[in-house]
Amino acid sequence: MNQNNQSHAGHVPVLKDEVIGFLAADAVGQVMDCTLGLGGHALALLESLGKDARLVGMDADEGNVSLARQRLGPLGSQVRFFHANFSEVRQVLREVEWTGVDALLADLGFCSTQMDDPQRGLSFMQDGPLDMRLDLTATTTAADIVNRTAEGDLADLIYQNADERFSRRIARAVCLARSESPITRTAQLAEIVKRSMPAAVRRNRTGVHPATRTFQALRIAVNDELGALDRLLSALPEILNPGGQAAIISFHSLEDARVKRAFADYERAGLAKRLTKKPITATDEEIEQNPRSRSAKLRVLRWE
Repeated sequence: MNQNNQSHAGHVPVLKDEVIGFLAADAVGQVMDCTLGLGGHALALLESLGKDARLVGMDADEGNVSLARQRLGPLGSQVRFFHANFSEVRQVLREVEWTGVDALLADLGFCSTQMDDPQRGLSFMQDGPLDMRLDLTATTTAADIVNRTAEGDLADLIYQNADERFSRRIARAVCLARSESPITRTAQLAEIVKRSMPAAVRRNRTGVHPATRTFQALRIAVNDELGALDRLLSALPEILNPGGQAAIISFHSLEDARVKRAFADYERAGLAKRLTKKPITATDEEIEQNPRSRSAKLRVLRWE
């Protein structure tokens, strides 16, 4: 992919060369990109596979689908687009009347355009509404969870989704603050979380904002990220053709643990072979060019 395409998209696909190295290594006819994003991986795959390949691209963010459609438009009938969560992979496959795919990709990260848009509420770097929905047709926002969830349940959610050891202090502070006025802004929540931390912890969390884990936990809950991933992993036996490969890029330990466990279970059952016993990570050069690739982990499975 040329530099103009990258700058036009505003997002650099993570581990692109490694993904291509696996998924485009053999003759591949049918490809499914379960997290289309802005089309970076999809474009690189189709450029490598040639004009006979066909790709189905899906994304929970309808805005991403529109942008990817513009970018991949010149490929014409090679690509079909769906506004759908990757947990709906079976339904999408039925709609395009494919019996299976030769290559499947799921990049579980976020586009720079999503993270940098304060209106999405995914980050506290700029103040914005406490939303966090990737699919704007969904009904539950982060503000709904923060303002309506019982203290004990909120503490459990923050701990289970982000391993935040101060989850009970945070939940208590949130409930106290919301009793005075609703929490509706990202900066508002970030400050509440920061103030709830012991002073020593606030000083020692060098380079990491005290609210980072809480925001991760809420984003996972709003978008049912772990449930959706489990449904995708459970669908692989119905999705992959014999010899087909699934490549999944995760960005935090909860995701990676699920992928690792599912791939190992399929291998032990004699259904598949893991092509990556240990996850592939970004090179120093890629991390320098794209710091967000630092936490990316790629695992690849081949169906037998």
